[in-house]
Order: sequence, then C-alpha cells, then structure tokens
Amino acid sequence: MRPTRVLLAPLLALAGLSALAQEAAAQNFFEELFGIGRAARPPVPPRGVPNAPPPAQPGAVPQPGAPGAPGAPIDPNAEAQKPAAPAPMRPVVLKAPADDNVVGQDLLLNGLNGTLKMERAGASMTARMTLPGTKVSQPTESCSVPLSAGQAIALTAAGKPEGVARFEAGAAECPLRFEVLEGGVLVTPLGGNPVCTFSAADCATTPAGLWGPGAATLIPRSAEFDTARGVADKAVRENYKVMTQRARREDVRPIVTEQAAFSSDREQVCRTYAREGSHGFCHLRFSEARALALAARLGANTAAPTAAVAPRPRRKPVVDGMNPDAGGSAIAE
Repeated sequence: MRPTRVLLAPLLALAGLSALAQEAAAQNFFEELFGIGRAARPPVPPRGVPNAPPPAQPGAVPQPGAPGAPGAPIDPNAEAQKPAAPAPMRPVVLKAPADDNVVGQDLLLNGLNGTLKMERAGASMTARMTLPGTKVSQPTESCSVPLSAGQAIALTAAGKPEGVARFEAGAAECPLRFEVLEGGVLVTPLGGNPVCTFSAADCATTPAGLWGPGAATLIPRSAEFDTARGVADKAVRENYKVMTQRARREDVRPIVTEQAAFSSDREQVCRTYAREGSHGFCHLRFSEARALALAARLGANTAAPTAAVAPRPRRKPVVDGMNPDAGGSAIAE
C-alpha cells in the first residue's frame, strides 16, 4: 500500500495545480470580458523614462499645472524645437554698369554700321549719332542720316527705372531712348514707331537695337562673356522665381508668360548683331539688363550687388613630358 500512496500524492498535487490554473484562466477571461482586468489598468511606463506621467484617459480633464492644461507654464524650448519656416527668396542683383562707361567710345548699331558717340558735358550727357537706313525710293540701297545735322544732341537724364541709367532725346528729329549697358547702349524709339523717315534725305532709318563695338574686338573676350552670361541667366531665373513667390495666384500666369517670352525677345534683339554666335556679347548684355530690370521691379537696391561674375581660372600651360591632369607642380625657373 505504501508505493500506491507515494504515487498518488504527486498525481493529486498535479490535479490540484491544473484545477487552480483553469480557475485562474476562467477568472482572467471574465475580468477581461467585463473590463476589470489588465486591459483596464494603465500600462507601466518603461524603465528608461523616469517619472513618466500616466497616459491621459479619454475625456479626462488635465490637472492644473500639468503640460497642456490652461494656465500651465510654457516650455521655452518648445518653439525652438519646431522646424524653422523656409526663408523667403531675395532678388539677385548684378553689378549695374557705370553711367558713363561708354563715354567717348564709337559704337555701331549691331556692331555693323551707323555711329553713336556719347560725351559728358559737365553734369549732362550729349550724343552724336548717324542713323543707318535704306532709301525710300530705292529700298535695296542703303543710306545714312546724321541726327541734328551731326551736332551734339543734349540728352535728358531719366534716372534708373529699369536698373540701368536711362537718357532721352525727346526733342530730336527722331526721338530716342538710350539705356546704358556695359560697353553698349540699347536704343529704342520714343514714339512707338521703329522707323524714322527723313524725307529730305530720302532715307528711312531703324535705330532700334544694341549699339556696341565691332566683332573684331569682342571675339577675343568670348570666354569671359560666356562665363558672365551663365551668371546673368541664373539671376534672371531666380528673380522670376521671386516674382512668382510674391505674386497672387491670379498674377502668376502673366509672369510665367513674360519669362517664356524672354528668350524670344533676346533673340529678336541679338540675331542681327555682327558675329554674335562667336562672342555672345549681345545675349550677355540683354540678360544682364533684364536681371537688373527685374530686381528693380522687386524693390531691390540695385546699387548693392548680391551676385558677381567670377573670372574663369586659367589653365596651367602644358609642359612636355608632364601629364596635364597630374597633381604635381612644375619646377620653378
């Protein structure tokens, strides 16, 4: 009988534990079912967060002084932790050409014909000009007319409404506007008619366009012009972006249309400049003038440039027996 009692004791103990486990499981089931078990108790905060406040219950009112409660002290670091708003774009301003940088130079319409020479007379500016054109009676033949019979024409200063110095000759036989660029002058008729006709000389002239140096003096500077044009074109794009950023929704479309027309306007002005494809002088000056005009429209101070043309680094001369791409230096003489 003793072996039987020894075997029955563990079996009875296991049966008791199994019954207790089943009873506990049943109790836990009903507690969870009626919301009085672990689901109703708040979770224990992780050990790594000291003094973590208990999670807010739905519909509970925060206690006075707790974060988020009315009248609670404001955390001074809360604003600093917020992501900073993007800074508004600013206009790009190129260096404006000096008012008298073309004084005393002989300029040609599109670098081809005619003559324009601006001179300083005290505080005022004068111009001597010969306009090229074609004969009215024989349109296939060329002609030229000296404005004001070759005498100096007094120019009226009109400020810098488009970012560059502007002068006007409103009293001349052919009223003209002169905008001084770097090394050239952009001329436009004041009356709106691009043709000025001189009946006595049987000559119809078209003075509108860029008056600048001949191609022979510009081609050696083609690399310089190419670098500067990249800076000018970027300034034009950035200033158009600023305009669209500041404009109202209904005003964006006209700005986009104007930007799209910029390239065609430039091509219209520069397509007849002598050997423009070899030096790019006209395209550069037109782009610079447009960038300055946009900056002026945006209210920027055009007297304080924010972008400059950096000269291209010159390549070192190749020495026989050396790899030009190697990092070594040549032996000093």
